[in-house]
Amino acid sequence: MEKKGYVSFVLHAHLPFIHHPESDDYLEESWLYEAISETYIPLLQNFQKLTDEKVKFKITMSMTPPLLSMLDNKLLQQKYINYLEKLIELSKKEIKRTTYDERLNRLSKYYFERYSNDLKLFRDVFKCDIIKQFKHFQDIGVLEIITCGATHGYFPILCVNEKTIRAQIAVGVQTYEKYFDRKPRGIWLPECGYIPEADKYLREFGIDYAIVESHGVLYADPTPIYGTLAPIVSPQGFTVFGRDMESSRQVWSSINGYPGDYNYRDFYRDIGYEADYDYIKPYIAHNGVRVHTGIKYHRITGNTDNKDYYDVQWAKDSAERQAGHFLDSRTKQIANAAPFMHKPPIVLCPYDAELYGHWWYEGPYWIYILFKKIYYDECNFELITPSEYIDKYPEIQQCQPCRSSWGANGYSEVWLNPTNDYAHRHLHVAGDRMCKLANLFPDEKGIKEQALNQAARELLLAQSSDWLFIITNGTMVDYAKKRIKDHIGRFTKLYDQIMNNKIDKKFLKEIEEKDCIFPDIDYRIYC
Repeated sequence: MEKKGYVSFVLHAHLPFIHHPESDDYLEESWLYEAISETYIPLLQNFQKLTDEKVKFKITMSMTPPLLSMLDNKLLQQKYINYLEKLIELSKKEIKRTTYDERLNRLSKYYFERYSNDLKLFRDVFKCDIIKQFKHFQDIGVLEIITCGATHGYFPILCVNEKTIRAQIAVGVQTYEKYFDRKPRGIWLPECGYIPEADKYLREFGIDYAIVESHGVLYADPTPIYGTLAPIVSPQGFTVFGRDMESSRQVWSSINGYPGDYNYRDFYRDIGYEADYDYIKPYIAHNGVRVHTGIKYHRITGNTDNKDYYDVQWAKDSAERQAGHFLDSRTKQIANAAPFMHKPPIVLCPYDAELYGHWWYEGPYWIYILFKKIYYDECNFELITPSEYIDKYPEIQQCQPCRSSWGANGYSEVWLNPTNDYAHRHLHVAGDRMCKLANLFPDEKGIKEQALNQAARELLLAQSSDWLFIITNGTMVDYAKKRIKDHIGRFTKLYDQIMNNKIDKKFLKEIEEKDCIFPDIDYRIYC
């Protein structure tokens, strides 16, 4: 079938920087371990399968600087191994405990094999280096990795002081170059938060394009001729791609999206909450609170509390059926649009990477099947990366994209509302003070330079949009508030010590060990 257009998958791989060498008690560190086992390793395995089977495919992923810093952290690598060893021990016990039921027993063996395989892959095959595995797929040309703001700071609010946005971009690009030996061409704007003021800094650091929410393009001025089916370029020369609404709904929607299929694994039913307390106690939180273990025996089943057991093959059957539906939907969408466009349409499909595997357990398998179908079946489109598209079709309509985000209601209320607004005055004051320090002390060396670099780290960590998001969502509110308070507190203490030329070496060493992100940072980016 003649190719009439393109589909571009973009996965946003991001977690906030969580690193607590002082304790094994931080439940939030497990966010990384769950993401490695449920999202990153399955994606890598499926990329490898596609490559081995000589299936041509293209996919784009952002890997944010905090995530890269954690994946590269020796202590967190060891803690992940400990996490897997504990799960393997638990799944061994489960094999013994579930002998009374053949279906349950089969599932407990499945988890034992899966976590044992994760350990073997991570420790023995990957040598603990997940980043190198993703880099390999970029180097062979099937994956485009793009960057993000240094700590996912939310540009539409940080723009009170544009220098803080420039620093977020500069450190994001610097971190990317360190791990991938090239410059990034694209950026996932943190929370897809687009503002025109950032364009000049994005161009300054050599970034060609960004992903924005649908209305960032649809409400551009003038109205784009092709809606979100083609990129637009801002007056500053910066290109943006808008999220396609139809394909997003099919995957995201909690009502009729694919992840709600009744055959899929139920995320919320976990033996951490259901097993006998004394039995499960060694495998839950240190303080005895029941938490997810990752061993889940039930499928979604329906709107009922009486859940049936999960069946791996039934789930695969559903994923295969839905991959076919997605393929047909894009084929029709492109067939309808192509006759009215002077260049081939591009359907941009951006998602949180953690949706694939962590929230939607079967997601990585669905991608594998979909990419095979696109390659082998009759369809009128090819997979492409945004970079390849703008290289092929450099003639782009100029419009001013609209201020926007992909948060609820499309603007900034998730990150600025009565639950979290108290934080912004502190973030803005710290941003202004960091610029003041950089301009007052542009040529420091030794301990003072160390303190200035650490002040920059503390500011960046405080600016993470994740803390504001968590407070709004009401999930781990105490932890998020503590993180803002800790980083602003450490920054302020450093600021006072630098201004008074009385640096407490013990305090500095202590926080350098905890907040060890961006070892190569240079505070002068705030000059």
